[in-house]
Amino acid sequence: MRNVVLIAKRELKSYFATPVAFVFIVIFLALTGAFAFYMGGFFSRGQADLEPFFAYHPWLYLLFLPAISMRLWAEERKTGTIENLMTLPISTSEAVVGKFLAAWLFSGISLMLTFPIWVTVNVLGEPDNGVIIASYAGSLLMAGGFLAIGSCLSAVTKNQVIAFIAAATVCFLFTMSGVDLVLNFFRGWAPDILVDTIASFSFLTHFNAVTKGVIEANDLVFFASLIVFWLFANVVVVELRKAR
Repeated sequence: MRNVVLIAKRELKSYFATPVAFVFIVIFLALTGAFAFYMGGFFSRGQADLEPFFAYHPWLYLLFLPAISMRLWAEERKTGTIENLMTLPISTSEAVVGKFLAAWLFSGISLMLTFPIWVTVNVLGEPDNGVIIASYAGSLLMAGGFLAIGSCLSAVTKNQVIAFIAAATVCFLFTMSGVDLVLNFFRGWAPDILVDTIASFSFLTHFNAVTKGVIEANDLVFFASLIVFWLFANVVVVELRKAR
């Protein structure tokens, strides 16, 4: 754990070493507020809840989280610092987990800074804060899934743009698999078990369930297993790159 913490601290500091992190946070906060209060019709709905706020999170994450994860390994390979990193007395799995936790913590900080929206809702009405807390937890878990995918694909290439596009594409497929437009295509000819299986791989299917205030084991298992799988794949990719 000590090595994991050291790597996480190193990566987190690198985010704030340039103004890029602050620009990212400002844009993220501005867009979440705009989507919640304007595009989400917060005031016209006449309900004191954050449903419009969380409804746009999967789509915002498609843009922002691949941008966070694309540099995790691609930049190391491009600058050649990955050789120095791998010569340190740490294992590949420790490096992978440390980098992932730094990115996850950074996204968590960005999410935490949206708390004024939560305060605003409580000032204007009496929302179900239990549902809001569950939705924040679900959003953070979903962010972990996005980042695990992005981290793995970042290790495949040294080009950050390619890493961003690849991560955004894979995350888009995971998200869209739960949209009715996609599911209706399969419902016309595929058995129900196949349709349900496709829907079960969607971020939307599990996140929407959490935003209703119902945290079930299968939703937690989905996000946890997704993160573990892609981090394991990340370790494999880095090890294969080291062997070359």
